[in-house]
Formats: sequence, structure tokens, C-alpha cells
Amino acid sequence: MTSADTESKTQALPPGKRGAPAMPALHPFMLLKRLMPSGLYWRSLIIIVAPMVLLQVVVTYVFLERHWQLVTERLSAKTIAEIAMLLDEFEEDPSPFHASRITKRAGDNLGLPIAFLDGETLPESPSLVGGLLADSLNDEIRKRIARPYWINTMRQNRYVDIRIAYNGGVMRVLTPASQVYASNSHIFIVWMVGTSIVLIIVAIIFLRNQIRPIERLAAAAESFGMGRDVESFRPQGASEVRRAAQAFMEMRARIERQIEQRTAMLAGVSHDLRTPLTRFKLQLAMLPDGPEVAELHEDIAEMERMLEDYLEFARGHQGEASVETDLADLIAEVKDDAIRKGHNVKLDLHGDLTLPLRRNAFKRCLTNIIDNAGKYAPHVWVTAIRDAESDEDGSIDILVDDDGEGIPEELLEEVFRPFYRLDAARNLDEGGTGLGLAIARDIARGHGGDITLTRSPMGGLRAIIHLPV
Repeated sequence: MTSADTESKTQALPPGKRGAPAMPALHPFMLLKRLMPSGLYWRSLIIIVAPMVLLQVVVTYVFLERHWQLVTERLSAKTIAEIAMLLDEFEEDPSPFHASRITKRAGDNLGLPIAFLDGETLPESPSLVGGLLADSLNDEIRKRIARPYWINTMRQNRYVDIRIAYNGGVMRVLTPASQVYASNSHIFIVWMVGTSIVLIIVAIIFLRNQIRPIERLAAAAESFGMGRDVESFRPQGASEVRRAAQAFMEMRARIERQIEQRTAMLAGVSHDLRTPLTRFKLQLAMLPDGPEVAELHEDIAEMERMLEDYLEFARGHQGEASVETDLADLIAEVKDDAIRKGHNVKLDLHGDLTLPLRRNAFKRCLTNIIDNAGKYAPHVWVTAIRDAESDEDGSIDILVDDDGEGIPEELLEEVFRPFYRLDAARNLDEGGTGLGLAIARDIARGHGGDITLTRSPMGGLRAIIHLPV
């Protein structure tokens, strides 16, 4: 593929879909900001949950560290003190009979299984120790007994093997692990984690109920901005949210009243202006045919067209209700009408093009754009694309390309001004009122979208109608 082909394909894409240069590396703070959720619900949940979780982690670490260390040190000191006492008692009378009595008392009263192994020596391998328990045992044995010893805290799951040398043998103690170190710390963790989960669930439910009215208000405002009905909306939630919702409903009512008043006024103006035009037509019908009469008929027809354009622009599109519309069928209707007018129009439709529209108003929008293209270009291409990635719920772009002369780039925005007409290059409303594009953009914006003009890859003008779904 040549570079020219690549550039042509890039130009054929609507704005926002062309390739962009690689973004520079982000600052860590900016990267974190981008990773944060944008929704109010998730941000509020993080504000509530994050401090709670952080506090629980810190408290758990500090408490368990101090608790485990203190309890383990005290248990180890108690156990080693008992072992030291038994060893001292044995050394006072190392007879087998006395040794058996000490062994029995240690097992019955202290819960320490001990044995005096005459002739035994300490294992040659180093002690198998590790962690806080080993440090506590080592410190206590050195401080209280001060004899050679060997410890195994790792081979047995339920017992700690302690061996202490004495003259002529080894005293072996298999003390239960629960008597040497704190083994029930997991209960604290279970209670704390369980309580945290319950609190988080309560916070999620509470926040969900508080955020839902805000989401409904945003959806109602968005639907109203797209020209869709929001009759079922009513204020809910906290007092501040209810006040905002009530203000929105009052604003909507004022806008609707203003539209109704303007529509009623325009209906009266339309009736008053059509009456003299009708009289003119009746009087001309009674005159004999001639060149002057034919010219007057054309002038009256032109006045009627201009009057329709003025009223259509002033009336807007608020009187029509939105209905679920298949845009593919609507574009096909406009295409057939354009072909009957002598325009060469081709269609290219992609994806599901169904969305709520004021059907008649949007048909007028499409007709104005396609007829303008067909009037000043031999060929017109209409492409409709649904893009599910451009917005939260997707969007539809309608591209109207032609191969005409186009218009200067500095005038691409000016032509949307009401009553603006081009006297040079391409006159989009030649012979009209200069309201065609203004009416089309007003209708598109009334549906929450917009119309922009740019250079077409076909050589002429491209009109892009963007509609949120």
C-alpha cells in the first residue's frame, strides 16, 4: 500500500476515528487520575471504603504485631520458667524414682510431657527455629537456664521440641504449641474482616440508593436534550437532589410553554400570511393567460416556499414526538426522493441503525443535506456507520460526500448561520432563503447531535451528521 493510499483511507474516516500520534509518557499522578473511575457512585464508594480498609489494615498490623509479640513472650517466659524449675528439682535428686515423679507431676499439673534421658546428648544438627517464637525461647532459655540446649519449632505442628543438657543426660520437653505462643489471632482477623464486609455491603446499598436519583436526573436531562419524552421522571433522593430535579422540571415546563406559545403565534402568522397569498392566486386565476401572469404565479410560488422555510425554521421540531426509527429505511426514502429529483445518490449502510428520532423532522434534515449535495455535484455518496466505542452507548455517523466544487475551508462554519448565502464558489441555498443548513443543524442538535462540514475524499464537500444513540 502506498503512502497516498494510506492518506486517502485516513481522510475517508470521520473526525475522531483517524489515527493519532503516540501519546507521551504520563506523569504517575496523571496516570493515577486516568485510572480512577469517572462515575460519582464509584468515586463515592472509594471515598468511603478506602479509608476503612486502610484503617483496618493498619490496626490489624499494629494490634497483631503487638498482641502476638507480647502474648508469645509471656507464654514463652512461663513455659521456660516451669522447665527451669523442673530441671532444678531433678538435679537436687537425679534418682530414677524422683525423675518419674517429676515427669508425672509435670504432665498432670503443668501439661508438659517431659523425659529425662540419661546418657543422651543434644543433636549435632543446629536448632530448627524461626520467627518470633524462636527468638522468645532463645532469650528465655539463655536468661533462666544458661545451659546448652536445642530447639525444634518447625518439625512438629502441635508441639515444640525443647532439649536441655544436664550432667549425664538430656531433658526433653514436648510442650504444646498453644502454651508457647498465641495461636488464636485468626479469630480477631475473622471478626474484623467479617465486620468490614458487612459495613462495605451496607455502604454499597446506601450509596446505590443515593446515587440512583442523580443518575435518573442526568438521564432525564440528556433525554430532554435529545428531544425525547421524559414524562415518567419525578424528584427522588436527598433534599439537594430533589431540589435539582424540581428545578429541572420547572425549566422543562418553561421551555415547553415557550415553544407552545411560539407555535401558536406562528400558526396565526402563517394563517394571516397565507390568506393574502390565496387571494392573489384566486385573482390571477381569473386573469387571462400571459407571460406576466406566469411570472406572477412563479413569484407567488416562491413566496410560499420562502414562507414555509421561515415558519419551519422558527417553529423548530418540538411539536413531534420521538419514535423508534430504523435510520436505514429513512435514508432509503430520502435517497428515492433525491433520485426522483434527478440526483445520483448511492448508499452504504453499516450496523444497527435503529434509534429514537422525530422522524419527519430528521427526514427534513437529511433531505436538506442530500439535496444540497445533489444540486451542486454529479454524484453523492451517503454512508451510515454505527460506532459502539465512541460514546457510552454508541453513536451513529451519517457521511454525505459529493464530488462537486466544495466551499472554502474558512466558510465551513459560516454557512450554518441563518440567512447566510454564498455569492461565490458554491451557494448551498441558491434560489432559496439561506435556511437549509441552519434548519438541518437545528434538527440534529435537537436530537443531541450535530452537523459539521469538511473536505471530502471524493473531491467535494463532506457533511457529517453525528447522532448519539
